[in-house]
Amino acid sequence: MSAGPEEVQPRGPARLADIGRLAAFSDGVFAIVITLLVLDLRVPEYHQGELLTSLVREGPSYLAFVVSFVYIGVLWLNHHALLRLVRGTTLTLSWINISILFGVVIIPFPTAVLSSALVDGDTDDLRVAVVMYALAAALMSAPWLVFFAYLRRHPTLRAGHIDQDHVHAQEARPITGLVLYGLAGLLGWIVNPLLGLLGIIVMIIFHGLTSEGLRTGPLQWVRTGRRG
Repeated sequence: MSAGPEEVQPRGPARLADIGRLAAFSDGVFAIVITLLVLDLRVPEYHQGELLTSLVREGPSYLAFVVSFVYIGVLWLNHHALLRLVRGTTLTLSWINISILFGVVIIPFPTAVLSSALVDGDTDDLRVAVVMYALAAALMSAPWLVFFAYLRRHPTLRAGHIDQDHVHAQEARPITGLVLYGLAGLLGWIVNPLLGLLGIIVMIIFHGLTSEGLRTGPLQWVRTGRRG
């Protein structure tokens, strides 16, 4: 007898809920959050003939928008690849996923703070804003690490082409995020906030380039990715 539409039969004794509903809910959250970012863009006040000058003055806030837009896009790509590692979900895994989404939905707030500090703040204000953004990004990495650790300990959850070594290798990515986002915040606080912001951007690029996961062998993840 085949499994119903809401669950699939795992190889072990437990029954796994279908991953489709979790993926659909997560995609909806990502879509809403990335759209909310545009609400922080504002038409500047200006006198006649000074629109261009006012727009240029608001330029740093547009930079904050672009950085966060790309960041959320990178997170969505990583999350999409993450769900391809599993063939079903449990209550615990769903709660871990909710923790990931919590980190996503708070991004517009540090983005707004950073935007305000870049346009209207002084160096001290910008230092606080960069540290806040880096802290939010570092905390974002924690539930991803929990997800990989949980998946490593529960092999019946993994998709058929995913082995233990591949899951273990992926734990390095959130650990890197925790450490280097934290260092970016420290750099922004102690040395220069713009250097801290640059460090955040570099980490976003890193997670974008590794969104399909770290390889455990020559071209292994490329082949498995094409298979999915």
